Amino acid sequence: MIDTVRALVQLHEGCRLTVYDDATGKPIGPGDTLVGHPTIGFGRALDVRGVTQAEAGELLDHDLVATAAEISGALPWAASLDPVRLAALRDMAHNLGVRGVCGFRKALAALKAGDFDRCADELLDSRWQTQVPVRAGRLAGMMRSGSWPSLAHAQADGDPGDD
Repeated sequence: MIDTVRALVQLHEGCRLTVYDDATGKPIGPGDTLVGHPTIGFGRALDVRGVTQAEAGELLDHDLVATAAEISGALPWAASLDPVRLAALRDMAHNLGVRGVCGFRKALAALKAGDFDRCADELLDSRWQTQVPVRAGRLAGMMRSGSWPSLAHAQADGDPGDD
């Protein structure tokens, strides 16, 4: 029975891979006023049902794979970084987009040259740091030290992040 209902819903809803207003059918962009519900996929009203923890994790996994590929394309030299600094760079790209990361020209030049202290200093001397101070501080620390932060501490404290 569920397969039949699934086929009917797919037929009637269609699949939209970006968020849209279900009342108007128009894509939603920053600052848009909604008439109906923000909706995605096969009619998933995000303000009604949201996503489950498992779905959010799946979306994150897909995003991280895409971000890694984008970093490889835009900054091929990053493949030579140690795992900690590469992870910090990828986390930044998840937050800012690869294009946003590429705007950190001085930090990237320092990172490429192996001047990790200067890279960390540049990250901390940015508007981004004022927007997400905990994340920026943690990632700058990773760039400076080449060591993994204590993620258990952040999770135990219920640190939801600062972005």
